[in-house]
Amino acid sequence: MTTFERDAKTLELPWQFTGREDELELIRRSLTVGHHGIVVTGPAGSGRTRLVTEALRGSDRARAAGTPETRHLSFAAFAHLLPETVSLHRAVQLLSGIRLLLVDDAHLLDEASAALVHQLAVHGRTRLVVVAADDASVASAISRLWTGELLPRLALEPLPREDTEQLLAAGVGADLEPLTLNRLLRLCGGDLRLLRDLVDAVRERGLLNRQADTDSWSWRGPLPITTTVRDRAARVLARPRADERETLQRLAFGEPLEQDMDDFDLQVLEQLEADGLVHIDDHPEAPAGPTTVRLAHPLYGPVLRAAAGRLRARRLARRPEQWRPALDAEAAELTRAIERADVRTTATPVGEWLVEEGAAVPTGYAAVRARYARLRGELREAAAWAREGLRGDGGSLPCRTELALAAAQSGETGIAHTAAGGPLGGGAAVWSAVSGGDVDGALETIGAGDSYDLYEAVRLGAPEAVVDRLPAGGVLALHAEALARGDGPELDRAAVELEQRGFLLFAAEAHAQAVRAHRDPRAARTSRTRAVALARRCQGARTPALSGLVLGELTARQRQIVTLAAAGLSNRQIAEQLTLSIRTVGNHLYSAYARLGASDRGALPWLMAVPDAQPA
Repeated sequence: MTTFERDAKTLELPWQFTGREDELELIRRSLTVGHHGIVVTGPAGSGRTRLVTEALRGSDRARAAGTPETRHLSFAAFAHLLPETVSLHRAVQLLSGIRLLLVDDAHLLDEASAALVHQLAVHGRTRLVVVAADDASVASAISRLWTGELLPRLALEPLPREDTEQLLAAGVGADLEPLTLNRLLRLCGGDLRLLRDLVDAVRERGLLNRQADTDSWSWRGPLPITTTVRDRAARVLARPRADERETLQRLAFGEPLEQDMDDFDLQVLEQLEADGLVHIDDHPEAPAGPTTVRLAHPLYGPVLRAAAGRLRARRLARRPEQWRPALDAEAAELTRAIERADVRTTATPVGEWLVEEGAAVPTGYAAVRARYARLRGELREAAAWAREGLRGDGGSLPCRTELALAAAQSGETGIAHTAAGGPLGGGAAVWSAVSGGDVDGALETIGAGDSYDLYEAVRLGAPEAVVDRLPAGGVLALHAEALARGDGPELDRAAVELEQRGFLLFAAEAHAQAVRAHRDPRAARTSRTRAVALARRCQGARTPALSGLVLGELTARQRQIVTLAAAGLSNRQIAEQLTLSIRTVGNHLYSAYARLGASDRGALPWLMAVPDAQPA
């Protein structure tokens, strides 16, 4: 097996900066004439400091930073800028001559330094960029910067998944397969510092393996325990009481199975819950059922398992007879969701745990998990689950079928034909013909089958042959009937219903078909915008219905303004929040309306209900 190894002499460099274009512009604009700076807050690892560093690159500035070790020393953060003995009044006088001051880790400032920053903001002669955590540890003198409206505040949200994927690909130097990517994102929860630490650890230790039939890399097996990982899990690793440590380890080794709260000491659980280390879950769908308990962070379980001794691990480890019924229950729930045509997110922790452990995934489970992902438009994930099943049984017809379907609908004709390798079930024959450019031949192969097999005719633009054979009143029939009539508004309504039920690819295709059905050019532009936005979330989907989509791209600023307008803000409120003129806001909205096919604000909440539309 080939492993990914890094040259030990390679110089450690920061990962490339990715995304955050709107945030960069907002910080830079806060430093222009008439503005006094900005406060940037966010959780640990959200990239606060890196964002500000990029925004201020090339500017002439002074810098101060708080540290845990100096919180008891007055003006410690400004020791390099002030005399050894100085009053607050004199410190303000001395620093007021600085044009731009960056204050990093402001939540760690000593009280005198925090008061100094606040007074500098009050006087307004120095432009301030203040970076702080968004938790309760922030001193009141710092939090009053934004609550007292001295400076605007930018609260960072987690980096969007698409940008995180690009960041990882650049940092690793190769593509990660979807299940590894999902694992990393779930463990890190938006903490970019932890994400880099984990990626570096699995890479340095040779834990990344190249997949035989793709150019991507996968990670299976235990979690590397690094310094950063230990820091993030310190609260569970350092519990002083033996009964608390035992409870946490039992929960860790019981994952991913739900565990009945009645099996644990209630007083111990109450303390762990109060400290934010466990979650107690009630099940409203089964009020008579047990209340369950789980660890509060996905990182805790792997860390506790890795830190346990061999004998303890052997005593607490899950046995196949414990997790197999739960895996079967997951497969049954996925099957029911498919049958009731509602594939909104369903938790599959046992299947994901098997993959992470590197254990063989039963082919029946892998096939249904792959089908579920494919119907949701998660084509790369569908292919990854099918490959997991084929690892254990290379001849599995359901897994070969799902791999061929996912590959064909992603435009990967070589993989689709290789996966076929003979007769396949379901709609694989249809999409094998489509991938070869023979849509007419594909339509001829549609015959008997379940609703989804028949529905392929609708996706390929020929609903007449199946419209009377789909379940009456169902969402698939709704799409077929609208397409058969060439009714653009009804196609859009069908697309909305499909999206609400989790069928993102089908919804994108219905909107794309509505583009050609609409007589109103503005309605057609709206449908096109929605189709492209949804298609971007379908992991490289390439189907006949999506071909030829073209969209006038919104600029980063237009997207930002339109999103705020969709949330109900007036032009004046948007101008104040983004430090723009009202006229500039109006001009951006006018241009965005033309590109989105909207006539006024009323259509914006619907248009902007999905991630920003970009060219496919």
